[in-house]
Amino acid sequence: MPAAITPEQNSTVLIIDDDADARERLREVFESAGYRALGAEDAASALHLLHKGPCDLVVLELALPGSDGLAFCRILRAQPTTSKLPIIALSKNDSETNVVSRETEALAAGADDYIARPSSLGEIVSRATAHLRAVQREQALIGSNRELRFLADLGRGLLRALEPDQLVRRVAGATYEGTNAALCAVFVKLSEQSDAVCIFDREGSAEDSSLLEVERLASWLASPGAVPGVVTDKDRFLLRDEKHAVEYWAPLRFGGRTKGALIVAFDKRQDCDETQGRLIDAAGQQAALAAHISVLYQDARESSASLAVEVERRTAEVEAQGRFIEAIIDSLPLSLYAIDRNYEIVAWNRNRELGELGMPRGAVLGKNIFSVLTRQKRELLEAEFARVFETGQIDRIEHETATASGAIKHWLISKFPMWIDRSGEVSHVITVGEEITGRVEATRAVARAEKLAAIGRLAAGVVHEINNPLATISACAEALESRVNEGAFNESAALDDLREYLGLIRSEAFRCKAITNGLLDFSHSRTLQHVPVNLGEVVYSAFRLVSHQQRGEMIKFEIETAEDLPPVSGDAGQLQQAIIALATNAIDAMPDGGVLGLRTSRKGTSVLVEVRDSGAGIRAADIPKIFEPFFTTKEVGKGTGLGLAVCYGILTEHGGSLDVQSTIGVGTTFTITLPAINQDGEP
Repeated sequence: MPAAITPEQNSTVLIIDDDADARERLREVFESAGYRALGAEDAASALHLLHKGPCDLVVLELALPGSDGLAFCRILRAQPTTSKLPIIALSKNDSETNVVSRETEALAAGADDYIARPSSLGEIVSRATAHLRAVQREQALIGSNRELRFLADLGRGLLRALEPDQLVRRVAGATYEGTNAALCAVFVKLSEQSDAVCIFDREGSAEDSSLLEVERLASWLASPGAVPGVVTDKDRFLLRDEKHAVEYWAPLRFGGRTKGALIVAFDKRQDCDETQGRLIDAAGQQAALAAHISVLYQDARESSASLAVEVERRTAEVEAQGRFIEAIIDSLPLSLYAIDRNYEIVAWNRNRELGELGMPRGAVLGKNIFSVLTRQKRELLEAEFARVFETGQIDRIEHETATASGAIKHWLISKFPMWIDRSGEVSHVITVGEEITGRVEATRAVARAEKLAAIGRLAAGVVHEINNPLATISACAEALESRVNEGAFNESAALDDLREYLGLIRSEAFRCKAITNGLLDFSHSRTLQHVPVNLGEVVYSAFRLVSHQQRGEMIKFEIETAEDLPPVSGDAGQLQQAIIALATNAIDAMPDGGVLGLRTSRKGTSVLVEVRDSGAGIRAADIPKIFEPFFTTKEVGKGTGLGLAVCYGILTEHGGSLDVQSTIGVGTTFTITLPAINQDGEP
């Protein structure tokens, strides 16, 4: 009976069959053929045996108790350790149709072969032998692939071995390990005066090069018989060693010239077979090419020494110029970054790293701009970049941002196209952000001042004409109310309506009177009595007046004044009026109670007064309009919209300013800034 695997190799066959007699007969046949056979009656027992030790082939009866043999096939194919295990499926079906169907199912489940019973035991063993032979051939192919990988690894290593010492060491070391040699030597002739040698001895050390018979080697390389081959004559050996029995010599030739030699020694003649010879020859060919490249590299390096110095000098100049340009860009008081057509960031200057929204340069370079600028809407930002890429025209927009403290900053964002070649296509877009908060506020201040002046002139002209009719209306309403109270209209059925309407006329007339008086006060030029004023005393005085108002009962006051506060020049009464107006507005913003803070401090050459509340806050869209006359966020009838405009005018006439910061749900802070003076009234 044929057996591809000898008993010494002792391949293991696992027989799975619930029929004990059939299983035992098949086991005896396999053992008589030289195999080691194991038996299992079901899938569970088979898995247990497979887990205990390796198996080379499985003979499986598909009709198993409690578990279908097809399912067991799928289990074996699903496990990494048994996925490539040969499986021969057996079936007891005798119908021809069933045989075909069963065979198809078995092969689909992962079986390598199918045998329908009844069949001879010899046929089963023969097919098993064929499958194991195929496995042997596959393993032999794997061995060949390992040799090819060795040569490929050696080739890759030689690509990085440009120095001669590196070259001979890599070739000698790789060949020593790849062939399991006793010794290995590589000799490369560099010039008439120099050469490179590396020898790996029995301990794997490459330090001792005295083991090589250099003169004998040079004589052999110069002879016409310097061809690859096996040498068993110890008198001719090129390596000084008493133990090895054979040497294999391979000259290193390239372009018809001998560059050196590869010598490999083995302790046994059978160790140096044809396969090892082919491996050494291939390694020698690669070493010859690498030696040629190494010599060329040495020549090129020597001839290019002056060129390297010049390149280094030019490179240093370019780098210095690049650093200088980068320093210029970083020194600009602008936020600058650039992107390419893939929307990846290629430049990010120093100012773009600073500030509340800044990001480190190293963290953003090379990233997509939309993954970095996440606070901006991607659709709008992408449209802006696309417009510049397509048109090649500069694009400018104004943009607002809010800091964590609620302050509004204004930016002028400019996008510039950039071309790096002559194709006409925009290659990059440079974005420059310039903070224009001061410019915007100054422009708004000028516009506000002009508007206030125009309204003041208008108010001065019309208040007098409005007050006279209002006085007449008020007098008539009061006269009619007196007659009603005297009983002149007691017989009228509409007496109650008359009394209600007269009350409305009188109250609305007085409301109009209050508005016109405010306009009159707003339009009048104030005569300032410039004397030194202690703002701390003004704040305390305003606090006493405001705290006695009935609507301030639910308000907690916090007063803080600096001890070294310098005086300011101005009118104490008007400054007190401005502070009281701000405090009153703060109380109105806290109908359910809260904290009203008054704080004075010194900042450089200025004195600051902060009026802070914990109210609902002011919307960002309303902040630019709160100093305009008649603008109010209060309900109709509860405010004229002139209080902040009058405050703004008072502080402007004192040479100061009035700023506001507000956060919805947190509160609002108005800051008065006035120039400080000394005791003599000088700045």
